[in-house]
Amino acid sequence: MASGYGNNGGRSRCYPFWQEVLGCYVVNSGEGESGKKKCVPALEDYHECLHHRKEALRTMKMQAAYRKAEAAHPRENAPKAEQIRSLGLLGKEEEAANVLAQR
Repeated sequence: MASGYGNNGGRSRCYPFWQEVLGCYVVNSGEGESGKKKCVPALEDYHECLHHRKEALRTMKMQAAYRKAEAAHPRENAPKAEQIRSLGLLGKEEEAANVLAQR
């Protein structure tokens, strides 16, 4: 986690955030509980780097908004259910017979 080594041997992607948290704790350690509160933003950044929860939430909200906007404005010339089911093949037996006769 905070060892500083990534999967490939180098520094991990979140190590700079962990260093920032440690530095904040060292600087504010003498202030007691109020010192810890000063480090909350740095700790949140570190946890976001590890888990990407805020980014995932933002992505889900954007996708929901896109779906809502798409549902509010349906496509022009969208095919109807009957057209999709038939794929334009039903009712064209004569054309199919002509194509088969040419072979």
